[in-house]
Amino acid sequence: MTLNELYNKALRFEWLTVEEGEYLFTHAPLGDLMAIANTLRQQQVPHGKVTWIIDRNLNTTNVCVANCKFCNFFRVPGHPDAYITDMATYRKKIAETLRYGGEQLLLQGGHHPGLGLQFYQDTFRAIKAEFPQVKLHALGPPEVAHIAKLEKTSPREVLMALKEAGLDSLPGPGAEILVDRVRRLIAKGKCGAQEWLDIMHEAHKLDLTTSATMMFGHVETLRERFEHLARLREVQGKKPDGAKGFIAFIPWTFQDVDTLLTRIRGVHNLTTSQEYVRMIAMSRIMLPNVKNIQASWLTVGKAVAQMCLHAGANDFGSIMIEENVVSAAGAPHRFTSTGIQAAIREAGFEPQLRNQQYEFRPMPAIMEEQVIDY
Repeated sequence: MTLNELYNKALRFEWLTVEEGEYLFTHAPLGDLMAIANTLRQQQVPHGKVTWIIDRNLNTTNVCVANCKFCNFFRVPGHPDAYITDMATYRKKIAETLRYGGEQLLLQGGHHPGLGLQFYQDTFRAIKAEFPQVKLHALGPPEVAHIAKLEKTSPREVLMALKEAGLDSLPGPGAEILVDRVRRLIAKGKCGAQEWLDIMHEAHKLDLTTSATMMFGHVETLRERFEHLARLREVQGKKPDGAKGFIAFIPWTFQDVDTLLTRIRGVHNLTTSQEYVRMIAMSRIMLPNVKNIQASWLTVGKAVAQMCLHAGANDFGSIMIEENVVSAAGAPHRFTSTGIQAAIREAGFEPQLRNQQYEFRPMPAIMEEQVIDY
């Protein structure tokens, strides 16, 4: 099959095979991939705006027994730096988030061996009781799997209980690369690839909106990246009629500062800026049933993320009032609400504030600029 035949197949929104995707990534000029992905974006997101969100990444706990080799954030049980976030901290930080114009809490943590379903139900209910307007974009498939194992129940039962307690949507952490060979090397303590996908499918059946992610640039092969994308679109293809399923896909690069993967295994993130843009374009091409593609300015920086807006990405993500996990591995980039809008305009697009459902929000009438240092 020629490049032109593959281009036309992509432009018809047909599913490229893993082999075809890998071939395009390897052989197609970057300009061609960007043009095709940009055309697909224009058809899938015809308003032409670039969306962004104000939210805060808060962690329920840093205690984790998964022992991921790329994570500097976690602490083992009993460590002097271990913590479980209390309601007083939530109260302070949520109130602060509301002052900055945010309405969403991205709430994640570790695989704490002592925190079961009741803990998360109580936490969600307490937050919703005081801040009913706050949306909980919380946990993720590995945490759901961990809670289910602690409770000796099914992930579906856990999801149902969490939704009843106030869960609004499920983010996509812990996907890394959805191939078990890779997961055994970098995240052996987390759920397997199929379990991650099955939990997302259960969430879709419960009409919970979810996100999908990929962390690349470590021990995976190029073929495994495309296997990851193919598995995501298959799950999206099984969602019930009327369900949104995966509302967005966010790929980011492995951050390697002082991680075990780097210190012990000598694995470094060698992803170039061009490779990241190429991966964004291929994400748009390989995932014709996922509407929103987000550029990870947090890991690649402003200039590369701006280029991605011309390569199929239509979302710039969050200003991240607080983020602790990826930053702990070296991600240095930051944005304020003013800065993220300026960056979008510099790239030639109109910025549009959104919520987690990708619905447009007006800019808050009174909003403090983010000035905290975290």
